[in-house]
Amino acid sequence: MKPKTMKPSILKSSALLPVALLTLALVTSAQAATVQTQTTLDLPAAVARALSSGPDLSTSRANLQKAQANAASVAADPTSLVTGKLSAQQGLASALLNVQATRLSVTNTVVSGYISAYETALKVNLNAAQVTLNTRQLQITQAKAKAGTATSLDVTKAQNTLNSNAQELADARAQGPILEAQLAKTLGLSGDLKLAALPKAPALAVSLAALQTGLESRLASVQQAAQAVEAAQQQVDLSNNDYTPARTLQDARTALANAQRTLQDAQKSAQNSLKDAYRSAQNAAQQVGISGSALSANQTTLAQTQARLKAGTAAAVDVQSAQVNVQQAQLTFSQAQDSLWKALASLSASSGQDLTGLVK
Repeated sequence: MKPKTMKPSILKSSALLPVALLTLALVTSAQAATVQTQTTLDLPAAVARALSSGPDLSTSRANLQKAQANAASVAADPTSLVTGKLSAQQGLASALLNVQATRLSVTNTVVSGYISAYETALKVNLNAAQVTLNTRQLQITQAKAKAGTATSLDVTKAQNTLNSNAQELADARAQGPILEAQLAKTLGLSGDLKLAALPKAPALAVSLAALQTGLESRLASVQQAAQAVEAAQQQVDLSNNDYTPARTLQDARTALANAQRTLQDAQKSAQNSLKDAYRSAQNAAQQVGISGSALSANQTTLAQTQARLKAGTAAAVDVQSAQVNVQQAQLTFSQAQDSLWKALASLSASSGQDLTGLVK
């Protein structure tokens, strides 16, 4: 009996089977890679990532290590002069404060970037709903024009409104990926970002007077000016003797007076910046309450309009319009919350103290 031979079609299929499996594997891997490139983030996680691995903070920490090593070396060296010791001590103090200042600055940057990207996504949703409503309103106006109850000008106005909102929608859709890419770069991420809704911003529970207390010790700009006064005072003390030329002492005193004026200016500027930032945070907190009340009013109107629709005293387009108004009010409320977050982050930077609860 002759051995059975496989048909050419079967042989061909068998030969292609590994190729098909390989192709399927490649497609599956590509799909998996596509899925893996999307990162889901919330605001606390974004700030935590920036603080743990951000380049600015890494640089500040490295500078602190150098300052610590230098201060230790100078302190251990018996030949170190008093001027060198003061310089090393001031360098260490500056590096320590710079780490905290950088943490607050990075937090401020991340909060602003996150909010910009998140709000743009909200605007896309609102503008899409607005375009849908405008399209329906245009259709109604065109029908009325055919029936003789609307003019061609009414149709033109409805068309212009639709065109305007359609352009805003296109702009928001174009801006979204750009803002997300900027945020991803700040965080050292690649691929798409999926941003979660922002948590409720904390209340401004500290008084202005409390923030003013010890302010000068928490701000690098004031610290730098104070260190310049300290160094200038040291030069005056070292020059105030019978073996140093009188002109040297005079120059040292002039430098000290200049440094003291610079310190006073820095102190006034810090206090003014703090007051402005505190006032902005207070206003932002008030806007949250105002926009929350407006949202509740729009939600009530929507419920009433829906009831009127069931009763036959309102049209479907009226409900659609009320729904868009609620979406607009929701966006306004979200923006008010976001503004409070940004105001608190800015106040944190101005006061040298975290008021966001995000800096761990």
